[in-house]
Amino acid sequence: MIFRTSLLRELATSAAATFLVLLGISLTTQLVRLLGQAAGGQITSTGVVALLGFTLVGYLPILLSLTLFISVLMTLTRSYRDSEMVVWFSCGQGLTRWIRPVLSFAAPLVLTVGLLSLLLSPWAVQKAEEFRRQMDSRDDVAQVTPGVFHESRRADRVYLVEEVSGQSNMVANVFVSSTQNGKQGVMVAQSGFQETAANGDRFLVLLNGRRYEGEPGSPEYKVFEFERYAVRIESAADAADRAPTTKTMTTWELIREPTPRNLGELSWRVGLPASALLLCLLAIPLSFVNPRAGRSMNIVVAILVYMIYSNLLSIMQAAISQGRVSVVVGMWMVHAGMALVLAALFYRRLSLFSFWRLLR
Repeated sequence: MIFRTSLLRELATSAAATFLVLLGISLTTQLVRLLGQAAGGQITSTGVVALLGFTLVGYLPILLSLTLFISVLMTLTRSYRDSEMVVWFSCGQGLTRWIRPVLSFAAPLVLTVGLLSLLLSPWAVQKAEEFRRQMDSRDDVAQVTPGVFHESRRADRVYLVEEVSGQSNMVANVFVSSTQNGKQGVMVAQSGFQETAANGDRFLVLLNGRRYEGEPGSPEYKVFEFERYAVRIESAADAADRAPTTKTMTTWELIREPTPRNLGELSWRVGLPASALLLCLLAIPLSFVNPRAGRSMNIVVAILVYMIYSNLLSIMQAAISQGRVSVVVGMWMVHAGMALVLAALFYRRLSLFSFWRLLR
């Protein structure tokens, strides 16, 4: 009982520290990517936090699965390094006695991975796509970021504003480059604002500026000065909708429409909790430390096993999506293979343990 309590406490501490590190790495990388998109005007600055939250929810199943694997591996590796395993084996206890406490610790996390993979992660991906679709439906002027060149959806205009006032709907120091009837026109104005006509069309009204018009490569240019110039803003209805993906579909929709692509996505979602369970069991024999091979050799081997397992799941998902492998075979073939590897590792460690006892 004391051993079980102590082991669960150490596993929980290691899992919490590992999860925080992995979450911090994921948070930093995704934040940098989203901030880059916000700086380029692809998303709004206010949408960074929402998209970051949805993205992290989508990554949680993988983060928790990796957390479970690393926490069990590091805890048992420490037991080998501190010679606690020597005492454990000297008392006649085998390596299989670690399975039950590890499974009792892993069971809640595996269930959480299953719920996230089958229910919450698709919802988060769907909400993120809806949020991006709403931002894509903004008009051209609404997507303009001060100090950044922005191209219209039809690629016939380029906007640049120095300053935007959200409260008064005014822009200052405006630059607009447009192509009309084969002629290149450039407009600069001190200020401007948005205006809606009676028919619903929206315009960017420029005040007190100049327009330079001519053909590229020709020295003949016309210069117009104006007090008021209206430029029609492309309607948000002209924006193309994002194509739906299997990642945004619910698990029930994937089951109800068993196309190869849907079955491939279903195999990935079901495989995440199954792989989390197998990985935590694989960490038990992989935690063995051979002093002659170096203290970090088992960590390297464990990382290779995890990478191979994860890549095989991705390859099998692609094979199912392309219809090259049936879903029944593809969904469980990789897991069955890893289960055989698990049994072989346990057999090897138990054989070494029996040989060690005979030498005594």
